[in-house]
Amino acid sequence: MSELSSDVLEAETPADRLASLGITLPASPPPVANFVTHVFEDRLLYLSGQGPREADGRMHRGKVGADVSVEEAYAHARLTGINLLAVMQEALGDLTRVRRVVKLLGMVNAEPDFADHPAVINGCSDLLVEVFGDKGRHARSAVGFGSLPGRITVEIEAIVAID
Repeated sequence: MSELSSDVLEAETPADRLASLGITLPASPPPVANFVTHVFEDRLLYLSGQGPREADGRMHRGKVGADVSVEEAYAHARLTGINLLAVMQEALGDLTRVRRVVKLLGMVNAEPDFADHPAVINGCSDLLVEVFGDKGRHARSAVGFGSLPGRITVEIEAIVAID
């Protein structure tokens, strides 16, 4: 995670921080089944699970702890965070409307003996703190699954408080 002072974070917008990280948000990934990418309820934005989808549509697949390393899966979780940000941007029109990232549920397609799920999902958590500062710090669950849709390595969903 980058070491940014709180003064710098207050002065910069999430778009500025994305640019300084060299991140251009892709188009919001379309739903892969009968659901929507997000739902507003009061001042909360619920984001459906996203996966490690590259801008060209390619998905990262495999079993973490078997054919995918923790470092690779961390990068996949970071990419998934970028896709969550793309959905937020599309839903809100401006990421400055994010009051706080409230909660993440991080799911890891892991072999049965794998035990480092939090280190994988940190890829997304670290990104959200880099982009939103303290507003990006969130409650979180990081859990393992025997499989995920399409054999993707990670899937992450989020709840975001908005202005």
